[in-house]
Amino acid sequence: MTRYALRVLSVGAALGVWQLLTSQDIDLWLRFSQFPTVTDVARAFGQRLSGPDYWTDLTDSLTRIASGFLLAAVLGVAAGVLVARSRLAEDLLGPLLEVVRPIPAITLVPVAILLFPSNEQGIVFITCTAAFFPVLVSTRHAVRALTPVWEEAVRTMGGGRWRVLGSVVLSGALPGIFGGLSVGIGVSWICVISAEMISGEYGVGYRTWQDYTVVDYPGVFVGMVTIGVLGWITSTAVELLGRRLTRWLPRTSYAPAARVRPGRAAAPTAPHGTAGATASPYRSEEERDEHLV
Repeated sequence: MTRYALRVLSVGAALGVWQLLTSQDIDLWLRFSQFPTVTDVARAFGQRLSGPDYWTDLTDSLTRIASGFLLAAVLGVAAGVLVARSRLAEDLLGPLLEVVRPIPAITLVPVAILLFPSNEQGIVFITCTAAFFPVLVSTRHAVRALTPVWEEAVRTMGGGRWRVLGSVVLSGALPGIFGGLSVGIGVSWICVISAEMISGEYGVGYRTWQDYTVVDYPGVFVGMVTIGVLGWITSTAVELLGRRLTRWLPRTSYAPAARVRPGRAAAPTAPHGTAGATASPYRSEEERDEHLV
């Protein structure tokens, strides 16, 4: 509860500083007098929530994100595993992917306009491209970091290629894969909003740009807040899914060290196997290691 209270307090303090600087028209080096106040943004937010356009834009942006991100997740994981496991695939696809990877996805808007018959397909393509490369790189590194002992153990017990792929490669690389997915979902939001501003007809990015063109600054901040909240919700969902699928990993949590009162010596730690040692659910270190594997 203390941690949640601190988080709410930090957000409330930021909003309070924002309201103070904008309501008092403070102009030092930064011109806060040009900013709308928190109350102005809240009033505009309430008006948007009561209208149909806001929910239409929200649905369109979420549909584009879901389509592009899911496609990038499938393609990125498949390409990462293929490049990491096959020398032929690395020689054929590796140079091409490394040349295309540094190109910002938003610069592909002209390419998408020329390639696809509709703006909707082009925006999904840009979103997919943005998330594809973080997933690809993280998957490739995670697969290459796997210890060969696991694969040898499965093959010794009669497992074939698909058994190794499912039980060793994909399972062992899951933490790295979800690390790339967490990065990819954030990059997807950046690119889908930018693409909507350039060539979209509906969506949060399109509406935010329209508000800017008509000098509706509270509406611009409504779009910014919406983008931030949507990005936080989707990235949190990806992280929670990753934790659920990797429950077999050992978890560590921060625990502050116990303070020793002046004049009292800390109790010596009992060696492993003695009566004073911390109780463990495993009878031996071998059983614990087998459980972790």
